Amino acid sequence: MQARAGLASAAATATTMKQQPTVFALLSLSLLLLRLLLRLRFAAFRDAALTLHLLARLRIRAVTVRLPGPDATTLRVWCPASPSSKPPLLLLHGFGGDAKWTWADNFAALSRSFHLYAPDLVFFGSHSRSASPLRSVAFQARCAADAMRLLGVDRYHVAGISYGGYVAYRMAAVEARDRVDRLVVLTSGVAATAEEVVELAAREETAVEDALLPDTAAGLRRLMCRSMHRPPRLPDFVLHEFVQLMFVDQRKERSELLRELLKNGAGIIDPLPVLTQKTLVIWGDKDQVFPLDLGYRLQRHLGDGCRLEIIKDAGHALQLEGAGKVNSFITSFLLDGPELSIARK
Repeated sequence: MQARAGLASAAATATTMKQQPTVFALLSLSLLLLRLLLRLRFAAFRDAALTLHLLARLRIRAVTVRLPGPDATTLRVWCPASPSSKPPLLLLHGFGGDAKWTWADNFAALSRSFHLYAPDLVFFGSHSRSASPLRSVAFQARCAADAMRLLGVDRYHVAGISYGGYVAYRMAAVEARDRVDRLVVLTSGVAATAEEVVELAAREETAVEDALLPDTAAGLRRLMCRSMHRPPRLPDFVLHEFVQLMFVDQRKERSELLRELLKNGAGIIDPLPVLTQKTLVIWGDKDQVFPLDLGYRLQRHLGDGCRLEIIKDAGHALQLEGAGKVNSFITSFLLDGPELSIARK
């Protein structure tokens, strides 16, 4: 009996020893497959998570607006799923991404005080398209203004960052002058002269189109280092995913937008008009794209109707690096009445 028990025990031990490598092999294979899945889908997962956050938590949904005219122009706009009494705020993104990614760290805080509208500007993303040959800031401003009108928004505040700042300024000065209540310009070279824009573009190590519309992981890493004071350290496979997500679709049209911007800026007759709207200018003190002097110049140009706020240790992507302060400055400026505290140099 004891011998049989010993043999059974030995057999069980041998079976367990044979099974252990199999279990470990399956576990290792599962982990490897999970790592490969994450490598291939990281950006897509993050994009889906952002969409779910906007829909489920903030009640902000994407609608596609067909604009008037013969050029089949459509604009995708992230907007509230239900009406409210909050003041409307239009958010305009820059060249670095679409509306969802640009304002990812601002939606939640700003939606507590405002009815948010955030379009993907024409030729950004897969839904904002047009057969029009126009590539001007004026065209973008007119499209944004038409979309807000079709969405039934009569008056609204506007905040634009970088390229979106050009569009926002143009809307306040021309296309939506009677509809824009207050304006927020974040780190935008609106006040730069044509010569200065050419000089800024010449400082880039590569062609400015390649710098702002990267097609490789290394190019996106350079753009992040240029745009942020403290860029995150991300592996190449993640950066490559973001390149495929953000910079492949409609690349030709966006290159044409950039060339038009470098040539004609906001397209407003020189000198730059002084706006009638109260204006907030926000800048990062470590901005390597548009130097802080341009922020001071814009404030001086607009005079006592303008307030300048400077965020320390933030670069060009200050809506990400200084999200908390950006949200606070925008909210206090748009809600707290006409008093302005002016920062001057």
